[in-house]
Amino acid sequence: MTGATGGFGRVIVLRLAAAGWDVVAGARDMDKARNLVAEAAERGLALRTVRLDVACEQSCRQALEESAEMTGDGPWALVNNAGIPQAGAVADVDDEQARRLLEVNLLGPARLCRMVLPGMAARGGGRIVNISSGLGRVPWPMGAWYSAGKHALSALTHCLRVEAAHLGIRVSLIEPGAFATPMLSRALNDLETVRNPANPGYTATTRLFTAVDRRVPGPEPVARTVETCLTARRPRPRYVVGRDARLLVPIHTLLPLAWTDRLKHAVTGLPRTPQPAAPPAPRPAEQAAAAKETA
Repeated sequence: MTGATGGFGRVIVLRLAAAGWDVVAGARDMDKARNLVAEAAERGLALRTVRLDVACEQSCRQALEESAEMTGDGPWALVNNAGIPQAGAVADVDDEQARRLLEVNLLGPARLCRMVLPGMAARGGGRIVNISSGLGRVPWPMGAWYSAGKHALSALTHCLRVEAAHLGIRVSLIEPGAFATPMLSRALNDLETVRNPANPGYTATTRLFTAVDRRVPGPEPVARTVETCLTARRPRPRYVVGRDARLLVPIHTLLPLAWTDRLKHAVTGLPRTPQPAAPPAPRPAEQAAAAKETA
């Protein structure tokens, strides 16, 4: 399990441990990992952790080796949950920030899938659960890189599901809406970091994220869905979780893009038409010609 110490990850690993699963929780911050183990122990649950930075190939390899040593074998299931938001307009997010998002949200999950496949195939099967987002199917202005990364993860998951079926490996995609996790507060920090005062989308998007953060439900439905993916005899290829995602995904799929564009303009405060610009100052030759015509 990646990204196990906060947000969806913490709730998922505690639920799986309570259900009797042998959980190895991947965490980049080992202080948070120790706190998670202590919290599990207070509930009478056994939980083990490994240091895992999904953006680092060596860290991924080392974490899987340690996991195999702990369990006597490689993982039967992999849950790719780690993710970061990187909010901001396309024009304001630089290459380094975009690469970091893609390393964590796309290349990290792909790398771990590639690494666990041989062991799962040798054991005759396994489960892979990739946690994407409803925004992977509803691209949202001021969060384009997050939507792009999750959209790519969705495509990768669907391809992997077909490629790994003959190995007995079931691959599922979970697309959550907004839930009460640190993700929205991180997105708000991103907006402040890259904010362009000339772009009106920042003010409206900050208000939107703040309002949503106050109203969203807890992440337990996502944890229940992960457990379903692991226990169902035939897990579904895709699970859309949350009222907002179940509403927005079909709307965005069925309505013309011109209509959904209008909705996004309205919500983000981004103008639909160019702002009137002052006419360019006439050049000296043009001024002379204009004066002659006037005379």
